[in-house]
Amino acid sequence: MFRHQGKSRTIKHNLRIATVLSFVAGIVIVTGFLSIKQLTTNVTGHFALFINDVANLEFWRGTIYFLYIFSFLIGSFFSSFLIEIFRKNKKLNVYFIPILIECLILITIALLSNVVEITYPDLIACSLLFAMGLQNSLVTKISSAIVRTTHLTGLFTDLGIEVSQLFFPKMHPNRNALISTIKLRIYIILFFFAGGLMGGLFYSKFDFKLNTLIIAALILLMSLFYDDMRYNLIKTKRKYHQRKTARY
Repeated sequence: MFRHQGKSRTIKHNLRIATVLSFVAGIVIVTGFLSIKQLTTNVTGHFALFINDVANLEFWRGTIYFLYIFSFLIGSFFSSFLIEIFRKNKKLNVYFIPILIECLILITIALLSNVVEITYPDLIACSLLFAMGLQNSLVTKISSAIVRTTHLTGLFTDLGIEVSQLFFPKMHPNRNALISTIKLRIYIILFFFAGGLMGGLFYSKFDFKLNTLIIAALILLMSLFYDDMRYNLIKTKRKYHQRKTARY
């Protein structure tokens, strides 16, 4: 799910990566909000608050919302920049790099919260926004802008449009493709909700606090390991069959 691109990429690949990353996004967003009372993907909301403060001539107060927006932007830029730099290296799965950086950010925040008192919540907010920017850029590039996993506004918009198209089969004859896309959107929403629910339970009910972010990081690492193992297994089978065919 992290390797296939272009024509070789199928709806199954998008479905796998969408469920994993939307689940992780749900955990991160809910955990961040419960900890620092800030949404770590809501760029639109932060932009509105930034404009409100500027309009009231409270420029310094509005700076923090600008930093939130800028952190998400830099995360998105950095993810895409790394992918482009290492794209020529065919042996390296370039999509691993942004995910590993995201894991490092989540684990670092969680571990530091155990030894240092949270006196700079805005720094945590910026770090989580950067991580979500990394993830959103990654999944956008790998799925050719089909999958989004860190915010739901666009998803519900696309879902509404696509469901309405089901009522006009003559205008949209490729019904199977349309249903597959609708299924993808619903899966993202459900796993986002499930991740958020899990994040809330572990943060509050089980008192994990910011250590909940470690769970999100572990899910990402396990998905990377599974994907790499599966890819190598398929690659080995193909080589075996090719050698077997060449002998005969």
